[in-house]
Amino acid sequence: MNSPSFDLGPEPGSLAGSAVQPRQWQVLLLQLLRRRLLQPHPNGHDVLINAGPGAGKTLGALLGFQRLHRDGHLSRFVVFCHRSSIGGQWQASSARLGLRLALWEPEQPQRSADSHGLLITYQSASRHSERLAALLADPGLGAWMAIADEVHHLGLDPDEPEASAWGHAFSRLTATAGLRLGLTGTPFRADNLAFCAARRVQATEGDTTVERIVPDLSVEPQELIAAGDVRPLEFRFQDGCVDHGRRPDDPDGETSPLSAEERESWRARNLRRAIQLGDSSSIALHLLIRARRKLEEVRQEHPEAGGLVIARDIAHARRITGLLEEEGDRVQLVHSQDPEANDRLQAFQRGEGRWLVSIDMCAEGFDAPRLRVVAYLTTVVTRTRFLQGITRAVRMDGSRAALEPVPRQCSYVFAPADPLLMCYARSWSLSEPYLIRSRISEQAPESAGSMPSTGLPLQALRDRAGDVIRLGGPQLPDFLRRSA
Repeated sequence: MNSPSFDLGPEPGSLAGSAVQPRQWQVLLLQLLRRRLLQPHPNGHDVLINAGPGAGKTLGALLGFQRLHRDGHLSRFVVFCHRSSIGGQWQASSARLGLRLALWEPEQPQRSADSHGLLITYQSASRHSERLAALLADPGLGAWMAIADEVHHLGLDPDEPEASAWGHAFSRLTATAGLRLGLTGTPFRADNLAFCAARRVQATEGDTTVERIVPDLSVEPQELIAAGDVRPLEFRFQDGCVDHGRRPDDPDGETSPLSAEERESWRARNLRRAIQLGDSSSIALHLLIRARRKLEEVRQEHPEAGGLVIARDIAHARRITGLLEEEGDRVQLVHSQDPEANDRLQAFQRGEGRWLVSIDMCAEGFDAPRLRVVAYLTTVVTRTRFLQGITRAVRMDGSRAALEPVPRQCSYVFAPADPLLMCYARSWSLSEPYLIRSRISEQAPESAGSMPSTGLPLQALRDRAGDVIRLGGPQLPDFLRRSA
């Protein structure tokens, strides 16, 4: 069987991308790609970009290919992504630049014949690696660039190749690429694995030698905030005391403060109870009421603004949806078991619905610039998941950017006053190095219960369910407005 070939067809006379003005970091990316392609690094042809949500990673990568293609250095590009819904955003951005990006489908491989590039999901790359290997090794492709979106999904484990099949498939399929560009906004993994398209260097941490993932270009959220590219976040943590008696009036019950509990098993138990939607003293109920009021306030100046609630499970999400609908709000409920979930996501993006309630479908890659309020009501307290969830609300679109001065208007995050979540909030706008420890000295993952200490002050108001903790400290941007 002959391998399918690419055919660009006639070169467009005038690309739509000529009107696109790249951001400063995107210009640096182009320079980096050119240098790595023409003067390869001794350690390989990989480029890793760490840029926060809303930075414009998709557009930056496409602008880089477009310029290198015009200069005759690259002929094709292949985008690998972890979710087909995100692939639609890549195709839309490509069309904006006049680039044709075709979704590769095993049943119809010839569909890519007139495209500048191919779009392949990580799952397809792993499942159909033999067929794709023949396609991507075809000399007729010319020089091509591989782009790995959210590259931290491509874990590499030499001891357990089956457990990291996506990463091994990507490594094999991109062996003939002239460039491999890895894009991520969360350059770390909870399982201590390295990932593809990332250089590793040895570093010393105390008496231990570790490996550090080193991005070639890192764009921190605080830099994007200062430039007006994204919104700052303001955090409102709902505090309270959790009663661990069997009944509210149980004299033998013990009360535990949500924000000050240092016993890890009790901290986790507190959070499970805090997100429950019980009576009028429920911490979660107070949090939802405040989040809803804040969205009403934001909509006075931003009428299209919407809110996101991240729930624990489907039953929890349905209960939250019911409470919001009882208040007259239109809600889009999405979860992975709903066959219409993607349609509901797109409806929310178009402005249909005031609230979006989700469990697991609104993290990395989901783009809805109208989001201005996030209520985090889940027991998942890894730094990765928390940051991916809350930063859905930092994105800007062109229409709002033309109306708002720099710094932009805040978006708001409401969450239970869990010590881990408050710790992550302090450093959300800063990038931290990803250290890969040896299996012998490997520490327990953060989800297992280690509680990092920041040493920064908390401004707390009493300790009942109606109270709110607001964060203050040097790691948050100075221009964050704090309510009295």
